[in-house]
Amino acid sequence: MDLSHNNLSGPLTNLPNGVGSVDDDEDFIDPSLYLQNNIFNKSIPRSLCKRTGLLNFDLSKNRLIGIIPKCFKNLQKLQFLRLSSNGLSGIIPSFIGNISELSSLNLNDNNFSGELPAELWNLSGLLVLDLGDNAFCGKLPEWIGEKIKSLWVFRLHKNNFTGGLPRSLCTTMFLQILDVAHNSLTGTIPHCLGELQGMRNHYRMYFSKGNEEAIIQYMKGSSYEYTNTWDQVKNIDLSNNKFVGEIPVELTTLSELMGLNLANNNLSGGIPDNIGNMTTLNSLDLSGNELGGMIPPSIAALTFLSHLNLSNNKLLGRIPTGNQLQTLIDPSIYSGNKDLCGPPLPKNCSNPDDATITPNKMYEAAHEPNKVWFYMDIMCGSATGFWGVIVVLILKKQWRHKLFMFAEESMDKIQVAIMVRVNKMRIGRGAILDPLKWN
Repeated sequence: MDLSHNNLSGPLTNLPNGVGSVDDDEDFIDPSLYLQNNIFNKSIPRSLCKRTGLLNFDLSKNRLIGIIPKCFKNLQKLQFLRLSSNGLSGIIPSFIGNISELSSLNLNDNNFSGELPAELWNLSGLLVLDLGDNAFCGKLPEWIGEKIKSLWVFRLHKNNFTGGLPRSLCTTMFLQILDVAHNSLTGTIPHCLGELQGMRNHYRMYFSKGNEEAIIQYMKGSSYEYTNTWDQVKNIDLSNNKFVGEIPVELTTLSELMGLNLANNNLSGGIPDNIGNMTTLNSLDLSGNELGGMIPPSIAALTFLSHLNLSNNKLLGRIPTGNQLQTLIDPSIYSGNKDLCGPPLPKNCSNPDDATITPNKMYEAAHEPNKVWFYMDIMCGSATGFWGVIVVLILKKQWRHKLFMFAEESMDKIQVAIMVRVNKMRIGRGAILDPLKWN
């Protein structure tokens, strides 16, 4: 039954006869129920749980409230469960993990909270896990990649997750969308993300037609909802977290990646030199970090690039030119980098007043903080050693006497050595003068 994309309103108890009960006909089979994009309100009625033969169940984009009914555990044949874009709340019931046939779980854009139940690891055939735009919290468990290796979409956009990004995700061979943006994740970006075969190989996933899956992704500076073409999207969005360290150079091996968003973290180091290897990249956002050094010239090789944002970093030197970069003429994409110069910025690298940055100057600028700390270490060490000796001499009378005796003996030896040296010089001079007098 497909009642989707209408203006149907009211509670779901007002559905036509036959939808709420199947008690009169045991052989009745209704594998799919599509009620999305309507104005249904109130809670999800328990009567819907009587349809134990359901394969596809879509209640997304309505105005439903309340929790997921406990009777959903009876829907053991469910393959696609979509409750996104409602006002549902509470936690993810643990019994969801017992629906072993589930391949798509979409709870995006609700008011769900709590941690991910451990029972979800039983969903070994899960392809799509979209829990974005909720209030989930806690650390991301390692079992996500260890137990669920079939994931195509892993989206936790805009929640309250903490801790690091599980390295077990690197073992998901088919992952094409990794979106954990707008959380509080910390640590470094795992280097093993470069092993994600789903973003390195050129193939298209097959998703059963008739199932209206919708995936929201932030790319090219805007939010897009992908429906019929979502299975072609390959994107990594780690923006607005607390990641530190350098950008893993291994990410540049993801040759089929379309979007890379690492904005608003605490990343340092430079942009990988071989970023030009990401030949299908059309959206790159590295803004709001602590990245330094020059922009790699290879970035000009990204011929599909239509969105670029490198603003608010510590980049320096001349902006590369050529190919697709010639079309990206908005100066704001480079703003907040005071040592960058060249078009499209108004700062001209050839202007004598701007002092073109040479490689030596760039090296010195990059290492200037290290020099400061080096000299400070020397000063602190010298001061500590000096006052340490003074304190010891004040407290140890015996040591003080020995030091004075040593100093006195040393001065005597030095004085004797000087006198011996002077006498030798006098004797030598006398030996030279005597023959002159005899002549």
